[in-house]
Amino acid sequence: MIKSISFLISNVRINVFSQAKYSTTFLPQFSSEKYDVKRKQFGVLKSTDIEYFKSLLSEDRVLTEESDVLPFNIDWIKNCRGQSQLVLKPKTTEEVSRILSYCNDKRLAVCPQGGNTGLVGGSVPVFDEIVLNFALMNKIISLDEISGALVCEAGCVLENLDNYVRDHNLIMPLDLGAKGSCQIGGNISTNAGGLRLLRYGNLHGSVLGLEAVKADGTVVNCLRTLKKDNTGYHLKHLFIGSEGTLGVVTKVAINCPVLPKAVSLGYFGRNVVLGYLGKLVAEDGPKNINENI
Repeated sequence: MIKSISFLISNVRINVFSQAKYSTTFLPQFSSEKYDVKRKQFGVLKSTDIEYFKSLLSEDRVLTEESDVLPFNIDWIKNCRGQSQLVLKPKTTEEVSRILSYCNDKRLAVCPQGGNTGLVGGSVPVFDEIVLNFALMNKIISLDEISGALVCEAGCVLENLDNYVRDHNLIMPLDLGAKGSCQIGGNISTNAGGLRLLRYGNLHGSVLGLEAVKADGTVVNCLRTLKKDNTGYHLKHLFIGSEGTLGVVTKVAINCPVLPKAVSLGYFGRNVVLGYLGKLVAEDGPKNINENI
């Protein structure tokens, strides 16, 4: 009997381990096949293109190996999968400008990617687009402790920024569940909301300025930190929420509120709700519950 039980347990362990291994190696279906999307008339990546990017960046910032490119082809929930063969990791706005200018001339499709934490597949390619990853553009440029104006590059991780400004008695105006890996450029490009939206408003009110690069390589410099800026067109609002369709955000100026001195937390548990409903039934009867809720 003991031997049969131990044999059963060992079989269960083997099945669990095999399922876990299968789940980690599982690859989703190609998005183009899953959603029946047709590729448009873009150029095809050639070896000469790869050599140009290596001369512009460096070999360690140009990923071509299938195993290296695969994580950038799959979204966070493993629902979408692209077919990109190349990942570029620029460090400066100038490099982004030259990359996009070259791709525009060669009609090479580009997929800008931040922390790749999106849940709708918008951060991964559909076909063989070149992935433009901003993980290395992660410098904090300046912080005005008086006005709360923070200037940083688009690849800065949200949690790192929040920790940085907290040391100066400030707080980031947005907070997300993916704050440990999402990037501020992606937050702005998707107009992310999060837990602090009701208190501090959306990013259209928090972003003071930004810098972006259009598809032809033109740099749009709206990187101002003045809270009340009435000069010219407010082009920054066009890029907030545009998801890279108008240009790629490279730098951000954002207003950081003062860190609250106290935090109030409310917890509404299941037992509390059931107890409240039970009290209503006891006092008013089941027919009058809907009137009291």
